[in-house]
Amino acid sequence: MQAVVCHGPKDYRLERVARPTAGPHELVIEIAACGICASDCKCHSGAAMFWGGNGKPAWVKAPVIPGHEFFGYVVEAGPGAEAHFGVAIGDRVIAEQIVPCDKCRYCVSGQYHMCEVHHIFGFQREVADGGMADFMRLPATARVHKIPASLSLNDAAMIEPMACAVHTVKRADVQLDDVVVIAGAGPLGLGMVQIAHLKTPKKLVVIDPVPARRALAIAFGADVTIDPLSEDARAVIDGLTAGYGCDVYIETTGVPVGVTQGLELIRKLGRFVEFSVFGKETSADWSIIGDRKELDVRGAHLGPYCYPIVIDLMVRGLLTSRGIVTHDFTLGEWEQAFALANSLDSIKVLLKGARA
Repeated sequence: MQAVVCHGPKDYRLERVARPTAGPHELVIEIAACGICASDCKCHSGAAMFWGGNGKPAWVKAPVIPGHEFFGYVVEAGPGAEAHFGVAIGDRVIAEQIVPCDKCRYCVSGQYHMCEVHHIFGFQREVADGGMADFMRLPATARVHKIPASLSLNDAAMIEPMACAVHTVKRADVQLDDVVVIAGAGPLGLGMVQIAHLKTPKKLVVIDPVPARRALAIAFGADVTIDPLSEDARAVIDGLTAGYGCDVYIETTGVPVGVTQGLELIRKLGRFVEFSVFGKETSADWSIIGDRKELDVRGAHLGPYCYPIVIDLMVRGLLTSRGIVTHDFTLGEWEQAFALANSLDSIKVLLKGARA
């Protein structure tokens, strides 16, 4: 089959590789689409968090087929797999991005998204390759969900990032009288806007420098948008909160200024939720978190237990990929697709399979 193979930073190649086969309790799916995530772009460019250095081990283990925002059609089921996953040949399915070990303390307590072994599709080959290929294998411990026929291809391709968005907003514990700020209106941020809007906060504010993304945020329910390049975000938030600051700040920019900006904008005793994957380490004055504001700082990782929620919201028309998926390419056009995904000229870029 055809696949994009990661051999190292800036060393990705389109290759012919062996098509996977299904073992006991395993599936093989034909890929319909695979999104290019910001983390894929950072991995491709050689960001330290993926490739190690300065005494830190590499998280990516090349060679590996990248891609964790995939879905496809079941074309092969190993012994017991259909009963194991509750699927049949021909079903359209998605697997969550993590392949848990089902043995560590986190997995056995139901917190599988924090699995100590922590294999993610598209970054390590020990368990399974990712979705930037014609076909991929889903191992027995994968978390698999069926996708209703009513969902469009673009919506189906956005289930994984939307699940991350739902989990992040849940971590924020949004209340009816909260002023909520979401920093970053990329694919994840625009999903968070839609979810946070369903929580009906007092005010929903989005910060992003790209006009088209701010316009989408308004369409998805934001009350106020801020261009950080031309507007004083602190003055706007102070004007909405009598000078106190926002109640909730969700950081999804992936750049250090998103963190320091949030620590400035948030009120004392506020809730700061960090989602982003950063290309490099960032630093902040931790006395703001403790001594000055006594903040509740929460992380958000992956989308545990959120895939069924996303699918239901999409079926009911309450969550959409409309306007977020801006471009699609064939697998053979992966270089052009990555270049566009790593720019502000796109929001979400898909690699589509032959069966799309």
